[in-house]
Amino acid sequence: MSDAVLAIGTRKGLFLARSADGGPFEVAPIQFSTVGVTSVAIDTRGTAPRILAGIEYGHFGPSVMYSDDLGETWQEAERPPIAFPEKTGATLTRVWQLAPSPAEPGVVWAGVEPGALFRSEDHGVTYELVEGLWEHPHREHWQPGGGGLCLHTIINHPADPKIMGIAVSTGGFYRTTDGGLSWEAANQGIRAPFMPEGQQYPEYGQCVHRVSMHPARPERLFLQHHFGVYRSDDFGGSWHDIGSSLPSDFGFPIAVHPTRPDTVYVLPLNADIDRTPVDHRYRVFRSDDAGETWQPLERGLPEGPVHASVLRDAMTAGEAGVFFGTRDGEVHWSRDDGDTWSAVARHLPDVLSVRAAVL
Repeated sequence: MSDAVLAIGTRKGLFLARSADGGPFEVAPIQFSTVGVTSVAIDTRGTAPRILAGIEYGHFGPSVMYSDDLGETWQEAERPPIAFPEKTGATLTRVWQLAPSPAEPGVVWAGVEPGALFRSEDHGVTYELVEGLWEHPHREHWQPGGGGLCLHTIINHPADPKIMGIAVSTGGFYRTTDGGLSWEAANQGIRAPFMPEGQQYPEYGQCVHRVSMHPARPERLFLQHHFGVYRSDDFGGSWHDIGSSLPSDFGFPIAVHPTRPDTVYVLPLNADIDRTPVDHRYRVFRSDDAGETWQPLERGLPEGPVHASVLRDAMTAGEAGVFFGTRDGEVHWSRDDGDTWSAVARHLPDVLSVRAAVL
């Protein structure tokens, strides 16, 4: 494997780590100290990788910073990179997701709170509101989840830029086939057990935690819900439960293996009222058959007891390996598909977002 870079966004700063030829990651000193880094992305489409960071400057508000030299220096747009048009009456609270488009050079998408999607055509420097989603009639009925009214997932079709999916907590999963001009709710088959009998499969209002896709099979999606783990084989047209054999189907992250479309990872927590790892042990569960069966993976992870959860954006799987970060500041890495694990870092602040890329 070539050199790799790992970006770790935390409640109190950004940490970058480098690995040479598949060796251990070495973590560099903190950047943006005391500043919340709620989202990170590593854009490898250009001649040099660009690191993007969605940050929270306290009373100065959220922004997006970018670096073209692996964090040696950082830049910010002259005007606020993401801002709601005055006519919306909305104020940006947080940048939850940054996603370079695989099919459109220069395009980067941003998911924000309050639930909205923004598009950049200058490699993530400045962004414009996607009004088709903002004006959707369901939006006024969306309610904030525990973390806020956040658009936290962006699914880009690898070949057709007009096809996209997004997830909002607690709006649900929505998809477009015309580049964002129009959107439809796509939550059929997802159960919301807290709803009254006969109303447990609502069209929208779903508390989706995370959605993941493999680019080799874009029609297949995996979804971690507040009350279940699901798979769709038609890009969200319908969903079916694949979490019944897990020790708990509550959790936040879900990630797909970079080269095996049928391999998916989750990290179950006990329940929505007990957001600690099942049996108080960090165990990643892997399915190699698209969710039909699951295998616990824990070799090399702390034996426990552990009590910290793993957030929706704090797990990633890619060419550099499988990574997850915890709310008590640990980051763990597997270079063999999850069979064994090693610690990248400990004693960091609360880990919010993790991304890795091979350079």
